[in-house]
Amino acid sequence: MFENIAEAFKEGGWGMYPIAAVLVFIIAIGAERIAYIYFVARINKADFLNTMHKYLFQGNLQRAITYCSSNKAPLANIIKAGLLRIDGTEAEIQSAMDEVALLELPRIEKRTGYLAMLGNVAVLAGLLGTITGLINAFAAVSFADASEKAVLLAKGISEAMNCTAFGLGTAIFGLVAFSILSGATQHIIDDINESTVRLLNLILANRDKLNTSDIRGDE
Repeated sequence: MFENIAEAFKEGGWGMYPIAAVLVFIIAIGAERIAYIYFVARINKADFLNTMHKYLFQGNLQRAITYCSSNKAPLANIIKAGLLRIDGTEAEIQSAMDEVALLELPRIEKRTGYLAMLGNVAVLAGLLGTITGLINAFAAVSFADASEKAVLLAKGISEAMNCTAFGLGTAIFGLVAFSILSGATQHIIDDINESTVRLLNLILANRDKLNTSDIRGDE
């Protein structure tokens, strides 16, 4: 299989190299986004909410802050910011959470959009390789002997079609990765929006139970 791919790459001519460069960028961005979205930003929402409910109902502010600190997920960082401003007004608590959210949400969406752009670039690069391959084929045929025309034409068309196939394959890979990661990103953002509202209401409802002196060492 790999030998066939290598042979097709060689037959595709110079047009295969920009497409290969695009593929490398797609793989690099996709791998980095997968690592962040699925292993850093994702959090078990049900477990997180249940644990926070337990600590806040118990009035154990320090445990709630420590639990948030033990998670690197954006949701935990946002809620922690609100807990650290528990002695402020509702507007101040909301403002603290919004400030952290403005830092965290762009990190979730960061670079994912490039995958769609690179997918489109791969299609255009494949089309460019196709056109140049056909131009070279017809140019070679016009000056070749009759006995060589069929061979030169077939070689030029092969170069053109290999560029088309490689460009389309790279584009499909990039767009599928973009769709999957965009869906995962939106799911995390929706969870954050829902959970922050629920936990803000819970914090305000149980604020009288919480000992604000617990947060002095965390500020």
